[in-house]
Order: sequence, then C-alpha cells, then structure tokens
Amino acid sequence: MAAPRRIVIKVGSSTLAAEDGGLDREYVDGLVAQIAAVKEQGWQPVLVSSGAIAAGLGTLGVPTCGDDIPCLQAAASVGQVQILGLYAALFAAHGIGVGQVLLTRHDTGHRQAYLHARDTFERLLTLGIVPVVNENDTVAVDEIRFGDNDTLAALVAVMVGAELVVLLTDIEGLYSSDPRVDAEAELLEHVVELTDQVVSAAGGAGTAVGSGGMATKVEAAKVLMRAGIPMVVCDGRRPGVVVDAAEGKPVGTYFAGGAVSIGARKLWIAIANKAKGHVIIDDGAKEALCARGKSLLPAGVVGVEGTFRVGDAIVLRDITGTDVARGLTAISSADLETVKGMKSADIAQVLPAVAGKEVIHRDHLVIL
Repeated sequence: MAAPRRIVIKVGSSTLAAEDGGLDREYVDGLVAQIAAVKEQGWQPVLVSSGAIAAGLGTLGVPTCGDDIPCLQAAASVGQVQILGLYAALFAAHGIGVGQVLLTRHDTGHRQAYLHARDTFERLLTLGIVPVVNENDTVAVDEIRFGDNDTLAALVAVMVGAELVVLLTDIEGLYSSDPRVDAEAELLEHVVELTDQVVSAAGGAGTAVGSGGMATKVEAAKVLMRAGIPMVVCDGRRPGVVVDAAEGKPVGTYFAGGAVSIGARKLWIAIANKAKGHVIIDDGAKEALCARGKSLLPAGVVGVEGTFRVGDAIVLRDITGTDVARGLTAISSADLETVKGMKSADIAQVLPAVAGKEVIHRDHLVIL
C-alpha cells in the first residue's frame, strides 16, 4: 500500500470569525466536512487553527483586549476550550477523533522537545486522529511566540513531512499588488521562485483579528519551498476549496515545492527557533557564506544587534540590511561585540577563550 499523504490545513482568525464576533459555527461545520472528505480520500490531515482569542472574547463579552497581554491570555484560555470542543463535536459526527497540540517557540526551539512533538504527531496520525494545533497563547509572551499561525503551519508541515500545505485566508491569494488599493492587481496563480517582485507584492496584516498577512505567508513559503513542500494560499470561504486544493485543482496561489534543498536539521534551524539578535556582516563574509559554503568568522562581522547567548538562533544581515542567513551562534553577543572584525591572532590577545571559534559553523547555518 502507498504511504498516506499528509496535508496541513491552516485557518486564520479572520476566516473563522463571525461578523458579530466569536466563531462562525456554520463555516466551521463546513470546514470540518471538507477535512473529513480529504481524509476519506486517503490524506492524513493536520488542522492548524487560530480563533481561540476571538472565541474567548465573545464568551467573556469583551470587544477587544488591545495590548493587554493578561486579557488576551485569559481570552485564549476560555476560547481554546470552546474551539476544541466545537471541533471535537463536529469531527465526531464524521466518526473522526481529534487531539489538541499547543506549541510555543520555547517548545520547538529545543531540539529534543521538537523531536518529541514530532513523535506525538506521528502517533496521532498513525492512529487516525486529526491533530488540532494552535499556538499556546495562554502562556506565550513575545519572546516565545510564533507571532502568526502561518509560521506555525510551516513548522508543523516540516515536522510531519507533509506533501501539501493549504493556508485558508480572507483573500483569494497573492496578487501582483494590494487589490484593496489597486484595481489592476492580478492574482499570481503559480509561483515557482520567490523573486523580489513576489516578495514586495506581499503586504502587511489585512484585518484587525488576524496576526498574520500575506507577508507571513510568503515567509512560510520560503521555508516550505526549500523543504520541497508545495503550499496553496486561497480564499477560505470559497466552497469546497480544501477538497479542490487537495485534488490539485487551481485555487488561489500555488507555491511550487520543487526539489528538497535542505536537510531536516537545517530546516529546524531555519524555522523552529526565534532569532535572538542580528549580526551584520561585510561583503567578503557574505560571499564566503553564500558562494563558497564557509563558516562565519569574527573577522567578517561589522555589527551586533540584540542580546544572545551561545546556542541561540541569530540572523545574519548584509550591510544593506538584507537577511542573508540564519544559524546557531557559538559566540555570545557580548563577546562578539568585543572581537568583531578581528583576526584569530588578535582575538587570542584580547579574548583567548574565543580565539579560533567560528561565530556560526557552516553545519549550523542556513542560507536564506
């Protein structure tokens, strides 16, 4: 028998929300029916669902929390119970069980915890359970948040070895420009390369209830395309859209997966850890990293931003401010500030403990 195909379906708050607040239960019912249909077709679905805070606000009778973190976390606590209960009841009507998986960057940023989470997904899917995944908003604070479920969906897709990711949103797909302000904007139906033009076409967050936007979806596509996993961004309210996407019918924007160009551990480096800082590198270091596959040495560093420790994820930027790479640092921000731009012989005189160390070894580095 052929191995089951895996599909990650992400639905955002803006798509789930009813016009009068809370969740649109009729829509959720239809979404569950579609997921049940693709499961019947042989897919093993994973549902990444927002909506906990929106559901909680409706129950609490609070129109909005603004930037009040305890209020948002309380709403998430109440809403998560509601949304999981709703999914459990609706899937049960199709004879399908669900399991809840709540994650933060703290959980996935540690390699062993990441692997344990992957094992949990594996067992749930093997048992025929549909995992319902969300960020753990009840405990997440800024430094451990994914920030949007597009990133979380990409991470989960890599974890489970998905063959397709479907992002359900409140717009038809990625346009050549913002269709809300440009009447001549055209839908980009098929993207095989993330050119500067494609990236610039992605705007910011589109609604008050959503934390993402097209920009976060393009960022998710960057990782998924390198993992060889295709992604569809489409209008979540379009009838039958999940089934159509699973069957390969043209809906929204299709980001081609292409050939796998990066290993599993480097995919984890690329997406699972939240960057703790930025390191600015000169053109020589950039060429050595990108063209010759070298490690980053202190001599190529011209600036240090943020506070990070050994083992933390950091982003490397060139002198124009463009992100070049991401990796796990072997030198803390304090020590790197001291030895940046220096040769190893000079470092030995100033900070012997750091002499001979790479800032990031190439085995722990991912070119973006």
